Amino acid sequence: MAHTAWAVLPPLITIALALITKEVYFSLIIGIMSGALMFAEFDFLTSVGVMCDIMGEKIGGNANILIFLVILGILVAAITRSGATRAYGDWALRTIKNEKSAMAVTALLGLVIFIDDYFNCLTVGTVMRPVTDRFKIARAKLAYIIDATAAPICIIAPVSSWAAAVGSSLPEDAAIDGFNLFLQTIPFNLYAIFTLLFMAFVIKTGYDLEPMAARVTEAKKHFRVPEEYRDTAKASGTLKDDGKGGVIDLIAPLVVLIAACVYCMLYTGGIHDGKSIADAFADCDSAKALATGSFIAFMFTGLWYLPRRIITFAAFCDCFSRGFKAMTPAIFILCLAWTLSGILSNDYLNLGGYVGEVVSGSTGVIVMLPAIFFLVAIGLAFATGTSWGTFGILIPIAVAVLQADVDAGSSSMLVLCVAAILSGAVGGDHASPISDTTILASAGAQCHHLDHVATQLPYVVAVGTASFVGYVADGIFGNGFVGLAAGFVVLVGIMFFAATRKGK
Repeated sequence: MAHTAWAVLPPLITIALALITKEVYFSLIIGIMSGALMFAEFDFLTSVGVMCDIMGEKIGGNANILIFLVILGILVAAITRSGATRAYGDWALRTIKNEKSAMAVTALLGLVIFIDDYFNCLTVGTVMRPVTDRFKIARAKLAYIIDATAAPICIIAPVSSWAAAVGSSLPEDAAIDGFNLFLQTIPFNLYAIFTLLFMAFVIKTGYDLEPMAARVTEAKKHFRVPEEYRDTAKASGTLKDDGKGGVIDLIAPLVVLIAACVYCMLYTGGIHDGKSIADAFADCDSAKALATGSFIAFMFTGLWYLPRRIITFAAFCDCFSRGFKAMTPAIFILCLAWTLSGILSNDYLNLGGYVGEVVSGSTGVIVMLPAIFFLVAIGLAFATGTSWGTFGILIPIAVAVLQADVDAGSSSMLVLCVAAILSGAVGGDHASPISDTTILASAGAQCHHLDHVATQLPYVVAVGTASFVGYVADGIFGNGFVGLAAGFVVLVGIMFFAATRKGK
């Protein structure tokens, strides 16, 4: 059943069960097991062994991300226990006058933290959640703002871990500079650009699509912390803050965290070996850098708090277990999502290979290639929950399909197709309930995960529609700026429609 249409079944089972049962863990386990059974030709013991092998490999390969999450959870607990979060909330209430300002500051913080989407999701949620809670901003709305400024800003930032991933997705024998190709795609990455514009429109006007509008209205009347976070809230927002911390005790650890992570990215990329900043970012090990940078911030926080008696030694140590506990739901879902992605990889069911054949068979209509790649990328990212895996699969296919144009000295269509792939990868990632970024946005906002997926989906459809029209225009006219203008016109029309519906 590998390398056939049957490979689509496990992600479809997972997504259908998640939407029907509202139980993500159960749905992921069933989806993984169904894929393992298909690969093992329905031999139960072999399929269990395959599942465990993949999970062990994925957890081992992503250990640095898990270390980063745990340390970040400990940092969050320590900052909260110190009283710094409460002090920041008090300062924000005096400075931020209304909910619109609170959402704008949240979005701005998300734009500033463009280095990595994981780092973005959890840091923005940690810092802004107490403020948005005080203004009774729905947790689903906070999760949307976090998600809308995570992957979309990372995929158009030249100095991000995503730029390195895109550059590394090109085949080794391709006579194309990956980083230069990435730079050329930035103006034509329609989904990322339009998502940021639409989010700004939503914040400015207060116009929400359903079902988000219902959540916003409900939160204003009766604001509640989601049930699954009431127990783990002790590790963050509602942990007893018996310390003596001020706003500086929140800012200092976060500044060190950001600076340390950026420096470690440059360090792992070879900045000390004489490489330029751009080359160092392109060659960095972002996962290792995040783990190392977060540990440096953790050590700094202890040295910053304990000698000044901001927090007692016993309270600081108590944050270790509480921080780990707070991150357990996100870690568990991530491990399962990585395992599902593994069973769909080239070594097992090879969903990407099947999709590649479908795409390769559609190359006759050259003008539709950007739109085709966009739709396929959305579907693949939605099914697998990974945008990196999606463009890792599709970019080599785009290069192979358009190699003749590249050899002839023309790369404009390749740039448009790669931009469409990156757009679709982020769009499908946004819509997928098994996406790691979507999961982390929910964790950062401490919002019910499937509630975030359901409320964000209409925004994904709206922006995706405008992007699709843009890529159709790209293919017809062979000009990315024409597609940008066409998509923008459609986006403005959707905004006008949303404003009209709000007024009724």
